[in-house]
Amino acid sequence: MAKHTVESCSKARMAIRDTLDVVGGKWKLVLVSVLRSGKKGFNELSREAMISPRILSKELQELEMNGLVSRKVCDTKPVTVQYELTSYSETLGEVLVAMEKWGYQHRNKIIHGIE
Repeated sequence: MAKHTVESCSKARMAIRDTLDVVGGKWKLVLVSVLRSGKKGFNELSREAMISPRILSKELQELEMNGLVSRKVCDTKPVTVQYELTSYSETLGEVLVAMEKWGYQHRNKIIHGIE
């Protein structure tokens, strides 16, 4: 393991802040997780993630702005919009796996006293 220096810690904090700026908050990683199973329409995403349309719209705009989600307006009547993950979103794979693993471990610790 590398020795921690003031500079390396400062760079690490900056990188963590950058990450949290993109995927932080209550909903972004939940939406990425839901979209891992494939394309979804707006209402379907709202139902599956249990998120209000107003918040969903804001979160999807931010995910799209950061290159993690793509939006396709379909030529249907009424007009529908499909959302899907971009190939860039795959770079979050290890983050999601680590968070899932930690979440299971934490739940077991809290509920069952298992570490």
